[in-house]
Amino acid sequence: MDTPITPATIGPGEFFPVVGVGPHPRPWPEGEQWDSELLENGDRRNVLDHYRYWTVAAIVADLNTKRHKLQIAIENWQHDLNIGSIVRTANAFNVTAVHIIGKRDWNKRGAMVTDRYLTVIHHPTIAEFADWCESNDVPIVGIDNVPGSKQLESAELPESCVLLFGQEGAGMSDEAIAICPVLYAIEQYGSTRSMNASAAGAIAMYHWALIHLPR
Repeated sequence: MDTPITPATIGPGEFFPVVGVGPHPRPWPEGEQWDSELLENGDRRNVLDHYRYWTVAAIVADLNTKRHKLQIAIENWQHDLNIGSIVRTANAFNVTAVHIIGKRDWNKRGAMVTDRYLTVIHHPTIAEFADWCESNDVPIVGIDNVPGSKQLESAELPESCVLLFGQEGAGMSDEAIAICPVLYAIEQYGSTRSMNASAAGAIAMYHWALIHLPR
């Protein structure tokens, strides 16, 4: 069903690959999952081949049947670009939900529209997020390089949990640290004190996956 990736000219002697597939040959497949506009014009979205030409609603419905028990939470006080990157990684791991704590208008640029395929829950305050977790019996696991943090690499993370991340640079707020029964840090071997928040998020999610997902 896929058409070959072909180069597109961007300047003299310069090319970049065209992502996705072109118009679907007729006769078109039948079913509610298919998007007639995409079938007609092609699907250039960054989605798995399995989901080519599907509507967003159909993709979300299918993902909902196989969500993992992991959830992600991110503090949003400074409109941090890294939030979008963490959301994009959360989509890759098909988490149950992403929680944005703080300002409702979060920086979506790094998400590359992957938030459309996730359940995103907003909490105005840390206290309201903590109440939600308690009501839904979801343990909070903080990820930050702060005094008292344990080593993530040797941690046995629970299958059902929410990983809580702070802002780039500032890290987790004191209020966020206070609601975490446990905190884990990623071991650092160079001169810098901490790594990029989106990179830390990817490492933490992958560590969870190594424990709980089949390989």
